[in-house]
Amino acid sequence: MSIKESKSKKIFIIAIIVVIVILGAVLGTKIYLDKKNAQNTQIAQSNDVEENNIQEQEAEEPKQETKKEAEIFKGNDRPIAVMIDNHKGAWPQAGLNKTYLVYEIIVEGGETRLMALFKGQDVDTIGPVRSSRHYFLDYAMENDAIYAHYGWSPRAKNDISSLGINNINGIYYGKPTFWRISAKKAPHNAMTSTKTILQAAKKNNYKTTSNVSSVLKYSTEEVELTDGQNATEVKIPHSYMQNVTYKYDSKTGRYTRYARGILQKDYTTGKSITTKNIIIMFANNSQLQDGTTKDRQDLHNIGTFDGYYITNGKAIKIKCKKENRRSKTIYTNAATGEVLEVNDGNTWINICPKSAKVSIK
Repeated sequence: MSIKESKSKKIFIIAIIVVIVILGAVLGTKIYLDKKNAQNTQIAQSNDVEENNIQEQEAEEPKQETKKEAEIFKGNDRPIAVMIDNHKGAWPQAGLNKTYLVYEIIVEGGETRLMALFKGQDVDTIGPVRSSRHYFLDYAMENDAIYAHYGWSPRAKNDISSLGINNINGIYYGKPTFWRISAKKAPHNAMTSTKTILQAAKKNNYKTTSNVSSVLKYSTEEVELTDGQNATEVKIPHSYMQNVTYKYDSKTGRYTRYARGILQKDYTTGKSITTKNIIIMFANNSQLQDGTTKDRQDLHNIGTFDGYYITNGKAIKIKCKKENRRSKTIYTNAATGEVLEVNDGNTWINICPKSAKVSIK
């Protein structure tokens, strides 16, 4: 074999080897990629299964919702209690639609007086403000409220001191805390506001925040008294003089207030006075033996008393228990004994004599 033929044979062999190497590399790469793709497909399928499991688990275990707070009694602003004149000459009154709670209790002469409670509200005009009576202090204390009034009875004066009530007395505070309006005649024309009461409270170093829980147990779900009696019109005779009527409006879910047959309206806005909840408590009152001839009253409110809870056009019987002057009144369902749940809204508590012929229909 010649040198030339030997060289050509070598080149041919090398070319064959190169082709084999290239084909091997291509084949190896294809095998690797196929294997990789198979692994990725397996991982993807595994992830899909895992994700589906997580979704099913989440569907089976819904997230816990934060407990809702009642809108009518939220925040840590300390309540403000204001004594409101309920003489006919004081009508219309200002600010009652912005309360979370109003107490109506008999005073001398067959009249009633109101104690209006505000929490976290900026109310420019409240009143007319009138003097204190000692049994209203029980309800100011159980609400941990700053107590605003214009004057006091002798018993109330003594009790405010002995009980350490954080009070703002209009006799000792002029403008801007209290002022009189010309549209009404004295003593039925003294007004105040939440802002000026808080300013006076701060000057007296009274605390203006409170973590005390509400007297009433509010429900954030609508309370429907399905087993209750119909209550679209409620009449409460506090005395021979003061009769209160509440009429239910099914469109608004609220009760409109009438006193002595007259629709009660707000002095500032002209809107009707309304409430979501009504509580009636039967407790006797008697003439206070205070050495005067003023016919001032005492209220026998320590113990357990019958009553009604009324909302959404229905009424049920309840029990109202108060152990001492400082303790909270506990309201329970008379049928079940459970603590009463009331709708998230404002409430009027009418305390009337046991003999009062209350009409609910």
